Amino acid sequence: MRAAAILRAAVLAPALLLLAAPAAAWDRQVRQGETLARTSCARCHAVGRVGESPLPAAPPFRDLHRRYPVEDLAEALVEGIRTGHPSMPEFRFDPDQAQDLIAYLKSLER
Repeated sequence: MRAAAILRAAVLAPALLLLAAPAAAWDRQVRQGETLARTSCARCHAVGRVGESPLPAAPPFRDLHRRYPVEDLAEALVEGIRTGHPSMPEFRFDPDQAQDLIAYLKSLER
């Protein structure tokens, strides 16, 4: 009986680590995206789950998914975000930063 329990533990432990790895990577991406949002975007946008945007014309990040799929922002984030109003600076992120920011935006949809 003890050998069977040891065998089950030996099989289950690596499987649990494999299941936890994607969750840990997602959490890391979300944290990095939140940091990026707070340092690059919070001057104008509400970047958290609550609060008003410091610049009223800047939509809160928690509402962006209602306007369009945030996944569609990846290319624009890498090539450079440009908008029709002069107060928004152009932002350009590397691909990893863009994915981190998108992960953070996705986390705000819940």
